[in-house]
Amino acid sequence: MIEAAADTPEPGIDAKHWDRVYETIADDAVSWFEPEPRASLEALALADISVRASLVDVGAGSSRLVEQLLDRGATDLTVVDIASSAFETSRARLGSRALKVDWVVADVTQWCPDRRFDVWHDRALFHFLTEPWQRDGYRAALRSATAGGAWMIIATFADDGPDRCSGLPVQRYDGPSLTAEFASDFVAHDVWRDEHRSPGGVIQPFTWAVMRRR
Repeated sequence: MIEAAADTPEPGIDAKHWDRVYETIADDAVSWFEPEPRASLEALALADISVRASLVDVGAGSSRLVEQLLDRGATDLTVVDIASSAFETSRARLGSRALKVDWVVADVTQWCPDRRFDVWHDRALFHFLTEPWQRDGYRAALRSATAGGAWMIIATFADDGPDRCSGLPVQRYDGPSLTAEFASDFVAHDVWRDEHRSPGGVIQPFTWAVMRRR
C-alpha cells in the first residue's frame, strides 16, 4: 500500500529536490548508498530488537534495509520518504514482496502518524533539518509514532563530517549534541562513531545513537 500525506502549503523538506535526485542519479551512485545496511543491522542487534518488532524507516529513500529485514522474517515494516521516485526503485527491486511493506510518501516534519511503532529508524535524514522548526516537526512526529519503551535508531553526519550533502547544507552532530536533541523523551542506550565509504570512495564520519523512550 502507498499512502500519500495531504499536501501542505509550506513543506519543511523540498520534495522536488529529492525526486530529482532519485530520478537523475542511479540508485547505487548516490553518496549514501550501501549494498548492505551494516550499521543499521548492528544497531538493531545492540538493543536486541526482535525482527518481529514493528519498525518505521523515515527518510528511507531506496535503502536496502527493508529487504534485509524481510529476509530475516520481519512482518511489520513501514517506510516514509518525501520522494515517491525513491519508492518506485525499491518496489521494483522487491517485486511482489513490496506488498508486505507500508509505503508512506510524506514530509516527516509535517507527518501525522496514524499508529505507533516499536522502532523508529533514521539513517541520514535528521541532519538535513537545519532549521529549529523543522526539528520541532520531526520530534512531534517521533512522539506521535512511539510510546514508552519504544526504540529510536538515528544516524547523522558526525561533527567532523561533510557540511553539505546532495547540494544541501546539513547540521552535524557529535554524540552528546545528537542525544540532547531527544533527551526530553529518550534515554541514550548506545552512542558510537562509524565511517561510511561512499560509492566514490569518500569516507564520511557518522554519529550513531540507539535511544529508548522514557
